[in-house]
Amino acid sequence: MKSPPQEAGASAGDPAAAEGAAAAPAGAPAPTPRAVAAAALERATAHLLSLQNEQGWWKGNLETNVTMDAEDLLLRQFLGIRTDEQTRATAQWIRSQQREDGTWATFHGGPSELSTTVEAYVALKLAGDDPQAPHMASAAAWIREHGGIAASRVFTRIWLALFGWWPWSRLPELPPEVMFLPKWAPLNIYSFGCWARQTIVPLTVVSAHRPVRPAPFALDELHSDPADPFRTPPMASPTSWDGLFQRLDRVLHAYHRHAVGPLRRLALGQATRWIVERQEADGCWGGIQPPAVYSLIALHLEGYDLAHPVMKAGLAAFDRFTVHTEDGGRWLEACQSPVWDTCLATIALVDAGLPADHPALISAAEWMLGEEVRRRGDWAVQRPGLPAGGWAFEFDNDTYPDIDDTAEVVLALRRVAHPDQERLRAAVERGVAWNLGMQSKNGAWGAFDVDNTSTLPNKLPFCDFGEVVDPPSADVTAHVVEMLADVGKARDPRTRRGVEWLLREQETDGSWFGRWGTNYIYGTGSVVPALVAAGIPTAHPAVRRAVRWLEEHQNADGGWGEDMRSYEDQEKWSGRGESTASQTAWALMALLSAGESGEAVDRGVAWLAATQLPEGTWDEPHFTGTGFPWDFSINYNLYRLVFPVTALGRYLHGVPRPEAGGHPVRSLTAPLAAASGTRGDGSGGEGSGARGDR
Repeated sequence: MKSPPQEAGASAGDPAAAEGAAAAPAGAPAPTPRAVAAAALERATAHLLSLQNEQGWWKGNLETNVTMDAEDLLLRQFLGIRTDEQTRATAQWIRSQQREDGTWATFHGGPSELSTTVEAYVALKLAGDDPQAPHMASAAAWIREHGGIAASRVFTRIWLALFGWWPWSRLPELPPEVMFLPKWAPLNIYSFGCWARQTIVPLTVVSAHRPVRPAPFALDELHSDPADPFRTPPMASPTSWDGLFQRLDRVLHAYHRHAVGPLRRLALGQATRWIVERQEADGCWGGIQPPAVYSLIALHLEGYDLAHPVMKAGLAAFDRFTVHTEDGGRWLEACQSPVWDTCLATIALVDAGLPADHPALISAAEWMLGEEVRRRGDWAVQRPGLPAGGWAFEFDNDTYPDIDDTAEVVLALRRVAHPDQERLRAAVERGVAWNLGMQSKNGAWGAFDVDNTSTLPNKLPFCDFGEVVDPPSADVTAHVVEMLADVGKARDPRTRRGVEWLLREQETDGSWFGRWGTNYIYGTGSVVPALVAAGIPTAHPAVRRAVRWLEEHQNADGGWGEDMRSYEDQEKWSGRGESTASQTAWALMALLSAGESGEAVDRGVAWLAATQLPEGTWDEPHFTGTGFPWDFSINYNLYRLVFPVTALGRYLHGVPRPEAGGHPVRSLTAPLAAASGTRGDGSGGEGSGARGDR
């Protein structure tokens, strides 16, 4: 999506120094690191301002993998609405992402992935690609060598079952009667994370109907054993979780054959109502692709024709998720991130030196205030008495505001001198109260729900598509702790419980696991600033261990990078990978918060300046965002810009600390703990002049 350019307005940094750094005369002394950083920051700030939409928001494209595009074609084939132009453009994009060995990966530079390759191959065959063509033959050969369709994930085989390429009887059963389980029962729908819950409910409807559309072609070439293409895996021991659920699945399959008619109809009706009630204003479900595609299929099977307003709105939502490339290709975002991008951009610009009353910041704050979620969603199942408040990730997702966005929006709003301070203060207070009310019993925070920690959902044969529960994570907890310190609640017992949880969660090597960003660099880059903001001294052993870990994992070129494979192989890949702008910025943000100002910081800043593109941003094909660790990776296209702007701004102007007025003061040495007399054990403290608890 292209946004109208805006006037860059006041530039950040020192313009004179930046000009000198850009055009030093021959024989003149080399520009100082601060001058180099100022020049880079000025270019980056101007570019970031130019990307703001006229309504006040920012949004970078959200790249994932080609299963989004393949499934879009399969959905349209199933509904009978696939067009030649959509097919041509989508196939062009899928071909452009194929690797030399004929396969597809789930992230840039990642290994070949079986299910992704199966779905891409089927989409290209749907587009008319000849199975004998080299790019198709190599893909099919690789699929066969790696177990064929039978070895692919359940969700891939569900898509194939819709066209008779895989038998429904060889898929795990999940009946719609699960809707009747009370919230205290194991495996009720609210024991799943919100993204899984939204996906599983419509899939129970699809599973009950077991539809089969006429297959436009065969897929025999994708079976590794033509004599037994639909082989059933051997039964595991009945004393194991796998064995237990395999036997439960057999019982559920038997029930499907003899389901009680009235009970089944009642369950389908309840599931259908649940789906319709959760459709968002933009027609999507949860603002993400998986619930949307399966909800459309489920509702269509339940009698909703394509002209029905619910179906029309749902299909129209995909048009807004579509990105058209300059060469005529077409791909789909799995989700859109305007609230997240806008709050991060706002924080970055203020930290870069933009005045708090700059028109771009006022416009951003006004838009964010308009995006506040004021109605109750699924989170209220666990917190029925908690008043609504907070922000979601997307343009429209009022059913599922999230704790991470709410924390960062509060931090962003408090940096802006919005003309209606009372309105801003009230929204901030509601967001703070909602986040506090969403604290889990262990003192930490998940992303969408409270105490969503059951281990049973992940063990279901149905759930092999990634993480299906939402336990607390270090990065989300850190952002909430940082926000609570910013609003004057550093000594609040709830904040201290969050701090204590973070200290307990530190890895033995000094890093923190990153749930929603890759990975230990993201976790560490999130936690260290939060701990220091909450009063942990920079000399605290946990902070010192984190600093050592970051310094030990700095690349020879001065940057930092971490490959997605660290989720699978921590020992080999933790903190290791090709340097990226976003990950370098995360490391710098942690080091600066810890009071570091030496060689490691200067080398990191120099790497950012040396790799900056002329227009002011950075090239970053690597995926540094995480949907499901290892299983679903994300390249947030704005990360490469907003985080370097934040890091360079803090390098030049200092790390922001809270003050009573709501706007940050600057300090390079993190004096919060020293000023408040915090003990070295991290058991208290808040900044001088910070607002007291309300």
